[in-house]
Amino acid sequence: MFLKRQSGGELTAPPCVCKVDMKFQLKQYSALPGFGLTMGFTLFYLSLIVLIPLSGIFFSAFSFGWGHFYEAVTSPRTLAALRLSFGTSFLSALINAFFGLIVAWVLVRYEFPGKRFVDAFVDFPFALPTAVAGIALTALYSQNGWVGKHLYALGIKSAYSPFGITIALIFIGLPFVVRTVEPVLQNLESEVEEAAASLGANRWQIFLKVILPTIAPALLTGTAMAFSRALGEYGSVVFIAGNTPMKTEIAPLLIMVQLEQYEYASATAIAGIMLVVSFVMLLCLNVLQAWGRQNENI
Repeated sequence: MFLKRQSGGELTAPPCVCKVDMKFQLKQYSALPGFGLTMGFTLFYLSLIVLIPLSGIFFSAFSFGWGHFYEAVTSPRTLAALRLSFGTSFLSALINAFFGLIVAWVLVRYEFPGKRFVDAFVDFPFALPTAVAGIALTALYSQNGWVGKHLYALGIKSAYSPFGITIALIFIGLPFVVRTVEPVLQNLESEVEEAAASLGANRWQIFLKVILPTIAPALLTGTAMAFSRALGEYGSVVFIAGNTPMKTEIAPLLIMVQLEQYEYASATAIAGIMLVVSFVMLLCLNVLQAWGRQNENI
């Protein structure tokens, strides 16, 4: 491995040295050997646990024919349940986007007594069983509840109405927005805001042109996650909804009702619609996350 001087006076390395270096660069080592085996096990496990059961929903839905599937999906009761589920989920996600941003901002930018307690309380809907949450919300917002009796006095029916469903969905969806936006706000340096203020920007201009573009991908991701979670929520909603067909009956409850009545075709048809919507939301989440990573690299 010595350098040789050519006739032109330049130093060149022997061919054998280049080959050794090339082999050394191409050979890569992994901390976890056996990529082929582990990759095959991963695909097998995901197919067995996720892909095969989900694909079985579509096979069951269309096994009774396209006509029966279309009839089950377009029935007035199904359309009413889907409108209620999508409408309340979307409304609760928008409310969580607004208030979740405020909660995340307070937890990141301010110091106050009991901050750790408030921060831990945000995750309470994650740990609380959904049935317990539903019973608690029903007792609180019913006609004789602490909050419900005041709302009923104002002519607002909170429990056993779409309003009560929205309250339950807000309760279970708030942590998704807060925990998604909070890390982005922590990485947002306050010096950037101070620089904008020194250039003459007011508070609204700083928020709209400096803060919002930075946190927008995370905020949209958290809102989409809250919407997806609310769309499939059952336990916390079934107690406060009232479950009246065509009025307060959500789509997951209608699926359970169809199964209890041995209407498997109708149940799988509704489940198929919900599955397609969930897949679209997952695709949107991946796009938003990729957008957020691209903005971080700029």
